Amino acid sequence: MTTSVSRMVERDGKVELMLGDDVRDSACFNHDIAPTAAGERTWSKWNIAALWVGLSICVPTYTLGGVLTAYFGLGVGEALVTILLANAILLVPLTLNAFPGTRYGIPFPVLLRSSFGIRGSNVPCLIRALVGCGWFGIQTLFGGLAIHLLLSTVVPPWHALGGWGQVVGFFVFGAMNLWVVIRGAESIKWLETLSAPLLLLVAVGLMVWALPHVSLGELMAQPPSRPEGASVTTYFLSGLTAMVGFWATLSLNIPDFSRFARSQKDQIVGQVIGLPLTMFFFAALGVVMTAASTTLVGETVSDPVTLIGHIDSPVWVSIAMVLIVIATISTNTAGNIVSPTNDFQNIAPKLINRTGGVLLTGLIGTLLMGYDLLQKAGVITSEVTLESLYSNWLLGYSSLLGPIAGIMAVDYFLIKRQRLDLISLYRDGGRYPAINIAGFIAFGIPVTLTLVSLTTGLWQWFYDYGWFTGSALGALVYYVAGRALDRTPDVGYGAPPADRASLG
Repeated sequence: MTTSVSRMVERDGKVELMLGDDVRDSACFNHDIAPTAAGERTWSKWNIAALWVGLSICVPTYTLGGVLTAYFGLGVGEALVTILLANAILLVPLTLNAFPGTRYGIPFPVLLRSSFGIRGSNVPCLIRALVGCGWFGIQTLFGGLAIHLLLSTVVPPWHALGGWGQVVGFFVFGAMNLWVVIRGAESIKWLETLSAPLLLLVAVGLMVWALPHVSLGELMAQPPSRPEGASVTTYFLSGLTAMVGFWATLSLNIPDFSRFARSQKDQIVGQVIGLPLTMFFFAALGVVMTAASTTLVGETVSDPVTLIGHIDSPVWVSIAMVLIVIATISTNTAGNIVSPTNDFQNIAPKLINRTGGVLLTGLIGTLLMGYDLLQKAGVITSEVTLESLYSNWLLGYSSLLGPIAGIMAVDYFLIKRQRLDLISLYRDGGRYPAINIAGFIAFGIPVTLTLVSLTTGLWQWFYDYGWFTGSALGALVYYVAGRALDRTPDVGYGAPPADRASLG
């Protein structure tokens, strides 16, 4: 019986994998994490921009201004500038790490096999997956609350369920999210493209509604919460690190989406259009709405779900809750389910397919939110606010993800020089080792320094600015270690020697 051999073909700057039995039967391959075919690379710059609009317009973005002013000691104007600058900075790793996804059609975990090894890639994958599961749980809490308030408005007896109604809403909302991702990339593309203009329109409408009820001059003149006379620099840099951490997750797994882009221009332009201004505008909306809430509902309310729930109009509350559900699904599916789903598949591709990865994501995200669900049900009475959670959560995981981002960019652009062997990425015994020692050295050094800083108080700045310090040090160490330890030949990265004639 003849065994077919895989080969690579390049057309218009994009590399495709022509599958053979050598890859198809490999323990490192399944069809859900396979490179996208040319016919699947259909996302235009507007689809990419819509993806970022759908990701950015969500409840956590709305609360970012309040997080920076309450927990990072910044004034309102300083907080908004921090958010805009952070997202402009994020465009650098986002567009760089999107390049291999667009050229080779590969998802994030497969790309990591180049820098961490075929099996070693599971370590950074699982770190990213657990962060995604955590965010899935946080977003699902907000979505579940919106469903609870919607049902309480439409079916008044539902309100009597109280916290248990929110728990039921959590599971209903979570199931809706998982269903979208199980249906595949085209389902996500359709959802994001449909929801983006609607969400922007709603955000503008809310801003118009709130502005007459707040004095922008007084709002911008509010003194920051940091000690009087303290320098803004330290507070600003800590806040900037936290805001970069907000999308540090996507700066890693952006290949999960750029693998569907039509071209490098589409992924770059789409991200530039969709991310910075949307994040800035919706965070500004949160600041304005929170300031106006005292006039609108008689008390200060910092999240939009609760604020809208105070409105004395069943029709408007119902419409608003439906829109919040749509906004949160569009963020949660793309931002917090797709990557963990692919990451879990990377562990055992023959045992875990897309559906299995989605269900694992939902299960772990629910377990991570178990404390809060028990709290809402009245089983636990002590309270930890989500705002205080963000302040530590964003700084903590950005310190872990920063080094990975730096390592990925250096590996692809400087060590591998934008040439990957697709066939070897999907099988053992090829050009890539099971474990790439250089990747783990470059990851381990900044993470160790972060832990030392966190536990001893030494070099506190290393933890406070964790994404920047981690990504810079990880990139530098990987460049040195990668050049010294990477034994993969430079020649013929585009394809195995026997297949070079198929590239042109």
